[in-house]
Amino acid sequence: MSGPSGRTVGFVGLGHMGTPMVSRLVDAGVTVRAYDASPEAREAFAAAVPGATVVESASGTADGAEAVLLCLPNSAIVESVVAELDPAGDTARVIVDMSSSEPLRTRALAASLADTGRVLVDAPVSGGVSGARAGTLAVMVGGPDDVVADLEPLLAAMGRPRHVGPVGAGHALKALNNLMSAAHLVASSEAVLVGEEFGLDPAVMLEVVNGSSGRSGSTENKWPNHILPGTYGAGFGIGLLVKDIHIALDLAASTSVPTRHAAATVALWDEALAELGPNADHTEIARWLRERKGTP
Repeated sequence: MSGPSGRTVGFVGLGHMGTPMVSRLVDAGVTVRAYDASPEAREAFAAAVPGATVVESASGTADGAEAVLLCLPNSAIVESVVAELDPAGDTARVIVDMSSSEPLRTRALAASLADTGRVLVDAPVSGGVSGARAGTLAVMVGGPDDVVADLEPLLAAMGRPRHVGPVGAGHALKALNNLMSAAHLVASSEAVLVGEEFGLDPAVMLEVVNGSSGRSGSTENKWPNHILPGTYGAGFGIGLLVKDIHIALDLAASTSVPTRHAAATVALWDEALAELGPNADHTEIARWLRERKGTP
């Protein structure tokens, strides 16, 4: 297993997460052939990461690359991009889906790629834009042991990879993680608003809770850094979060596990999405809940 330096990969998806992730790869000595369907995104990326090569098509990312990494909005777009990667050409044999995709569709795509001699690995990430910039993302990897082991040095340039099971396992865990995160944010926001109404100082509440059993990523990061200052700039839109938690709810429906709490959480986020719009930062749900005080 070689380290990341001197290796070549393709990368498709140069948004808020993809751009800093590629930057971490370039800093680690990886040659990156990068593409985004948006010309504006390609232009902004070229200015932000001059060490990468910007190509004019998704298929162009695979030329001379050992793997193509995807950081895209959903399974449908992943499948569309994968269809552009010609299995007969000078094409990477490994495709790494770092998007938040649907685990059952991921398994189906892996099976169809196997028929052409290619391997699909899912490796979604958690940690937000700040984690992407710092190279501290949690990377949840699903796929064959030998392929995952070879990819690990590349993934480690972007964060902390953990092999969590066969293909599809990473996407399943990511959806469940985001369901928990969404529930934590609603619960902590309601609790802080109740305390504030009672007369407690929200900053003091958070300080005490973060040394107690009620702490979470929402109380340790989202509330102090994005909600209390009123910036609402965590960098993750409500539309993408709601997509992810619906994936988790669909996954739950395929099992025998009752998920009444999850269903209630998703229903509340659906309401927030309808009123705030998909591009609102997900931390804005705290503002939305505040404005709904007194509403049945």
